[in-house]
Amino acid sequence: MEYNSEKASLRKMLLEKRDNTSFDLMKIASKQIQKKLKKINIFRNAQKIGSYYPIGSEVITQDIMQEAISSGKQVYLPKVIGKEMEFRKIMDFSSLEIGNFDIMEPRPECPIDNNLDVLLVPTVGISPKGVRLGYGHGFYDRFLSKNKIVSISLTLEKQIVKNIPKSEHDVLLDWIVTEDRILETSKMR
Repeated sequence: MEYNSEKASLRKMLLEKRDNTSFDLMKIASKQIQKKLKKINIFRNAQKIGSYYPIGSEVITQDIMQEAISSGKQVYLPKVIGKEMEFRKIMDFSSLEIGNFDIMEPRPECPIDNNLDVLLVPTVGISPKGVRLGYGHGFYDRFLSKNKIVSISLTLEKQIVKNIPKSEHDVLLDWIVTEDRILETSKMR
């Protein structure tokens, strides 16, 4: 991964901004994001949903995953294998163990399926055009460049930035859902 100082300083600033959000506010915002997410037809109709288990100050996804499983949908979480990521089906949160980067990942016996209907993507920052700023490891960009899946950024309104420098390998996300609004990026139009 090439080092981009503009992205690195933007990442640091946005993470500090997000980390300063109280847990109570994050719980409220996450609930609002969950409600808005259900207004997107492609998410509502999805049977196979890729998600992530939140770390730090990321949007809380446990209720989204639990609701999906309870309504008969299949939920998949990423497992890091070397430089790549694969998605494995979980039945509930007991299907998880601590993996790479101290992130909860599906256990090895969970079945792999990268052919998902929709993928919820953790986001440090994002532009209205769908240029996402992650943690700089490129896992989601590599995964999405090989697997054509509708991608939805779950983020706080304050993490939307007018312009994020786009690298050649960056994959634009299709939707942005915040506590305040739903944005369809220019990629989807």
